[in-house]
Amino acid sequence: MQKESIKNKLFMFVALIKHPMARKKQSIFDGFLYKTSFFALLCSVAFWLFDQYSDKKNTSPVSQQEIPRSGNTSTPNPPGESQVPEEILPSIHLGELVTHTYFALSYSEDHEQAEWVAYEITLERLNKNWAERPKTFRPDPAVRTESATPRDYTGSGYDKGHLCAAADMAFDGQAIEETFFMSNISPQQRTFNGGIWRELEENTRDWARKYGRLYVVTGPVLTQKPLESIGFSKVSVPASYYKVLYAPDKNICIAYVLPNKLSKKPLDDFACSIDDVEAATGIDFFCKMETEIPESSFDTNDWPVNRKRYEKRLRDWNQDSSN
Repeated sequence: MQKESIKNKLFMFVALIKHPMARKKQSIFDGFLYKTSFFALLCSVAFWLFDQYSDKKNTSPVSQQEIPRSGNTSTPNPPGESQVPEEILPSIHLGELVTHTYFALSYSEDHEQAEWVAYEITLERLNKNWAERPKTFRPDPAVRTESATPRDYTGSGYDKGHLCAAADMAFDGQAIEETFFMSNISPQQRTFNGGIWRELEENTRDWARKYGRLYVVTGPVLTQKPLESIGFSKVSVPASYYKVLYAPDKNICIAYVLPNKLSKKPLDDFACSIDDVEAATGIDFFCKMETEIPESSFDTNDWPVNRKRYEKRLRDWNQDSSN
């Protein structure tokens, strides 16, 4: 009996010792969990703030749909690899020279797009089988100040309009891939991009087939007040665009200035001289050419517009692009 009493007292003593220790351990564990959770919450908030307010371009990640599928166009071309004839490059008025394999451009950081894109179209290239058209747009890694991103256009209501048309570079996989760099893209009204701008691009290829070779310089008129700006990068929305064309084998030229909006007018209504575009943009076109170019004159008879294509624009393209 006495032995059992001693045993019971010993058990109670151990229980009294263990109980507060258990509570202390539990308290320490709970405190550790609380502090760990609180630290994790602070880290999450700090990361979110950094993501929202750090450098505008570094925080505009390309979405999964914007990751390049394949090819070697994700890095700038080594010096000397460009196939663009030096003589077709105009003066740089607002930007910085960037060269790619088959086109060059002057990138304006203030407007987050090119002030001009220059390239050559030839009959030989147009007769080649077309490479697959990419489905993604990407920032241009060759732009020193960093280009706009596809995210800048999200929800803006504007198309990612090509300056150098993708179809003009469809003769080569890398060439067409490079036209999807954002340095070659400008915000265009859908009714403009899918309407009269498309018609001008298709007629330009017709003229290249007719004359065998064309030098093309195209871009937005950045000296005009923009319609607005879009995206985190503040991409200017141009009020109008130009295209300057020169057929070197015939020594003839023409230019067009088109408002960035739906148009039912024929292309000839927007034809003008190269001098007119130079006055509007401050850019000196073909200033490196040794041949004297008739920049002050043009003849629309030398640049016949496909009448059926114009009618198709009025009947179909203007309607499709406005939906």
